[in-house]
Amino acid sequence: MSSNSAKYSQFVMPDHINVVGTLFGGQMIAWVDLAAAKVAHRFLKGADVDGAVTRTIDKVEFKEPVYLGDWVNFTATIVSAGTTSFKIQVDAYAEGRDSEPRLACVATIVMVAVKKDTEGYYRKTPHGKSC
Repeated sequence: MSSNSAKYSQFVMPDHINVVGTLFGGQMIAWVDLAAAKVAHRFLKGADVDGAVTRTIDKVEFKEPVYLGDWVNFTATIVSAGTTSFKIQVDAYAEGRDSEPRLACVATIVMVAVKKDTEGYYRKTPHGKSC
């Protein structure tokens, strides 16, 4: 797998379920952000930065419900890179024991490369990477 993509998976447990019996949307967003963080980590290897932080979650679309006992498999891909930031597309596929994988959520996230300055604060910094 290239440094521009990463995979991440989560199993849906009882504490992830909302009052209507499906995956709580906030939990999905947290997992989407983790998938984005994983590809950011991979993308920034070798760069003179300390890491990346989420700048914006530009779009989240919940396409299909996700249920208790489903696996949610994420694919995160860097789709563009600026000087300090980069845009990530995250696709989440839910897969039940008796169902084929289905596209459950799509999201676009922008992350910013950061580096700690001499005063101990993290500041955005050029990452020197391209897609």
